[in-house]
Amino acid sequence: MSKPLSDKIALVTGGSTGIGLASAQELAAQGATVWITGRRQQELDAAVALIGSSAKGIQADVSRLEDLDKVYAQIAEESGRLDILFANAGGGDMLPLGAITEEQFDRIFGTNVRGVLFTVQKALPLLGAGSSIILTGSTVSVKGTANFSVYSASKAAVRNFARSWALDLQGRGIRVNVVSPGPVKTPGLGELVAEEQRQGLFDALAAQVPLGRIGEPAEVGKAVAFLASDAASFINAVELFVDGGMAQI
Repeated sequence: MSKPLSDKIALVTGGSTGIGLASAQELAAQGATVWITGRRQQELDAAVALIGSSAKGIQADVSRLEDLDKVYAQIAEESGRLDILFANAGGGDMLPLGAITEEQFDRIFGTNVRGVLFTVQKALPLLGAGSSIILTGSTVSVKGTANFSVYSASKAAVRNFARSWALDLQGRGIRVNVVSPGPVKTPGLGELVAEEQRQGLFDALAAQVPLGRIGEPAEVGKAVAFLASDAASFINAVELFVDGGMAQI
């Protein structure tokens, strides 16, 4: 029996942990050949092994344009095209307004904004009609969050990328959408605070979610696979919140 994403070629940036890994696993489970990138070779190798035989890994930092060139050159040589691009690599940390540094701003915007822009731009020659581009946003792009303004602003920029790029790509048959998670139990979320404070953070966030819990990476992965599939063929420039209702009330 054919799977929904059979014969599709996908790239997931930041695919070695968290939401990226869970999404790569779901794309592979639905039949896609999945390329993933990550900055740390050991984590990348472990992720490829976990995803299975349909996965291939390339060590890369999306904030480095030469790394992106290497990624797309290898995909072009071995796969010849891309059908699905999940520009997921990103991250951030917390500082109040008075403590924000140039280093923090440049690092977060370098990956979350500059990296996303050039990840998508450099993929365009490989993307044909019917392709799907998915960007990782966040509920914090539409909600005020203390000590998190740089990360939040970077995700607001990502949301507008999707709106604008849907117009830039008009006529090419390429869809651009955003998946915006709420609090999800990932290493990145836990690392925002000291280890002994993590459960307290998870509990406090769960209390803000109408469903009464934080999400699992696999739940976001299923939303990504939907947006990548032909089932979403008339869905374009939207922001799909996977947040248990947190940003909707």
